[in-house]
Amino acid sequence: MSGKKFKFTRRHFLASGLAVGSIAGTWGWLTRPPKANTRVFVAAVKDYRADLIEVIKGGFAELGVGPSEIRGKRILLKPNMVEVGPGIHRTTQPEVVYAAAEAFRALGAAQVIVGEGPGHITDTLYGLDATGLGEVLRQAKLPFVDLNHDDIFVLPNRTGISSLPRLVLPATLRQVDWIVSMPKMKTHHWVGMTASMKNLFGVMPGSCYGWPKNMLHWAGIGPTILDINAAVKPHFAIVDGIVAMEGDGPIMGSPVHSGVLIMGRSLPAVDLTCARLMGIDPRGVHYLRVAGELGAVFEEGHIAQVGEAISGLRRDFRLLPDLIPAHRGLRPGS
Repeated sequence: MSGKKFKFTRRHFLASGLAVGSIAGTWGWLTRPPKANTRVFVAAVKDYRADLIEVIKGGFAELGVGPSEIRGKRILLKPNMVEVGPGIHRTTQPEVVYAAAEAFRALGAAQVIVGEGPGHITDTLYGLDATGLGEVLRQAKLPFVDLNHDDIFVLPNRTGISSLPRLVLPATLRQVDWIVSMPKMKTHHWVGMTASMKNLFGVMPGSCYGWPKNMLHWAGIGPTILDINAAVKPHFAIVDGIVAMEGDGPIMGSPVHSGVLIMGRSLPAVDLTCARLMGIDPRGVHYLRVAGELGAVFEEGHIAQVGEAISGLRRDFRLLPDLIPAHRGLRPGS
């Protein structure tokens, strides 16, 4: 990804027209790999004390991720740390982040870094300490980048699904070779559900887009999810669904033990699998439905399921259709 690098404040961004960098590409990320062979790995994981490194290594093997592809690469792990609070259902757990880092290191990655731009937490260091992620990063000697305050570059919104004319992105994204979305699996108040695609809201710098990334909300959450994914072109997803969130997510919901870890190269296919594991009809989730219309794998039969069968792990997450409009029509057959 290339583009001219800028250093400016959110005030400058709002007040001035900016020159933009080179075009980020269009929808090629949606159709790689081919529809007929889009693999998604699902592992049954009892709790966070499991050998998660071996689970993720097993997923890599099933998905064809090996040393020849990773050796010498710089890997960015992007967990979800939107908000802190009691319980382990709000944020990607440090054990999963650590395991992913070690699995990539075992394949010969030159560097693994962790980056996040929390949507609600303006003090990122506080968030790292409160979630326990900071201590794990220190022990594992994993560098951390606060994407809310990173240097930035600007790209035109080539896909134009939302009203955003351009996308301001952290410079770290073009300094790495692989971008890995590592969300927590949750229901969502505004878009029904959230997993690897929505997690990329956290790469958008709060110094430009505000808290909780309010400019993206104004432009439409579903459309901006699609524009951001098309520009960032993430390479992989590892979803923490071991203890997930149901009800009024992504912050106020309740913990639900789903006992799954989901991995894949295609973020739309991974999120479709998450929806089905949650008992959610993906046709009711705007950005998944539109991604399908734009060429992403959408039908369950087009996903080559590896690992555990979904049928034995599905759990109908609690929805609140009487209170939350985005939850209406999410249950299959409703």
